[in-house]
Amino acid sequence: MATDRSQSGMPKVVAVLPRALLDLFPGAVKEVEMRASTVEDLIDGLDARWPGMRDRLCDSTPRIRQHLSIFCDGERANLDTVLPPDAKIYVLTAMSGG
Repeated sequence: MATDRSQSGMPKVVAVLPRALLDLFPGAVKEVEMRASTVEDLIDGLDARWPGMRDRLCDSTPRIRQHLSIFCDGERANLDTVLPPDAKIYVLTAMSGG
């Protein structure tokens, strides 16, 4: 993916995507490296690579969908969470059962 002017100052991070998203977006990979300074930037970058992914991750308010959790270096994150350089971001789907 070409780096445009708006991404040049953003830190490099790694997003780890759940199997459910990989199944919905052909060509998507489990771990993707990109530049993003916030979780929202990360989601925008994922959506640029795989159009429609933002709608799967965020609702219309906008915020992270209720059945998903996003963690940055072990801490729960929201769209405004600032991402440090080399952060590992996990997108997790809700689990149920007993």
